[in-house]
Amino acid sequence: MFSPSLLGGDFSRAGEELAAIAAAGADYAHFDIMDGSFVPEITFGAKFIEDLRPLSDLVFDVHLMIENPERHVARFIEAGADLITVHAESTKHLWRVLSMIKESGKDAGVALNPGTPVSFIEPVLPIVDYVLVMTVNPGWGGQRFIPQMVDKIQELDSRRLEGGLSYIIGADGGVGRKNIRDLYQNGLDLAVMGTAFFSENDKASFLHELEETVQ
Repeated sequence: MFSPSLLGGDFSRAGEELAAIAAAGADYAHFDIMDGSFVPEITFGAKFIEDLRPLSDLVFDVHLMIENPERHVARFIEAGADLITVHAESTKHLWRVLSMIKESGKDAGVALNPGTPVSFIEPVLPIVDYVLVMTVNPGWGGQRFIPQMVDKIQELDSRRLEGGLSYIIGADGGVGRKNIRDLYQNGLDLAVMGTAFFSENDKASFLHELEETVQ
C-alpha cells in the first residue's frame, strides 16, 4: 500500500494533487501537519483537510508532527481525518490521546523518530492500528533514507507476529525504488512518499512499478 504525501506536491494546486494521488491508484493521502515547535517547519492545519475532504474518497492519513496533540485531535477528527498518527515523543499522555482517537471511531497511529526505540511504545502496541517509522528526521521533505531504520521495521514485524497483534507498519521519508523491496521484505505494509511520488511524470506507472517490485 502507498500513501503519497501532499508535502511533496504544490499546495496551490492541492485539489489537483489529491486527484493525481487517486488517479495513480493509491488508497491513502498523507497529510504532514507541522507546528514549527515539534519540528522546525510549519505546514497547514485542520481547515486544509476540511476543505479537501469533500473532493476525495481517499483515506486521509493525518500525521501530527505537533506538540501536545491531545489538544488538537478533536479538531482533526471533525475535519475528516480517517487515520490520525501522533508522535510518541510529542506527548506525556500517549495512551490518552490514542484512546481519544479510537473512541471517535478513527484509526489511531503512533510514530517513532529515528532515535526512539520500539521499546518506548511497547505499552501501546496492543491498542494502535498503525505504527509509523520515521526513516528520516522529521521536518522536511526530500531527505535521505536512514538505512538502520529497516531493523526497526523488522523488530515491529517480529513483535506483531509474537504478540498476535494487527497493527500495520508504515515508513516515512526517503522511500522509493532503491529501498522499497527491502522494506517490504522486512515487514512494511504502507509506504509514505512525497518527493519520490510527485517528481514522477507518470505517477500511475511509478506505483505499478513499485507494486511489481514488492510482490
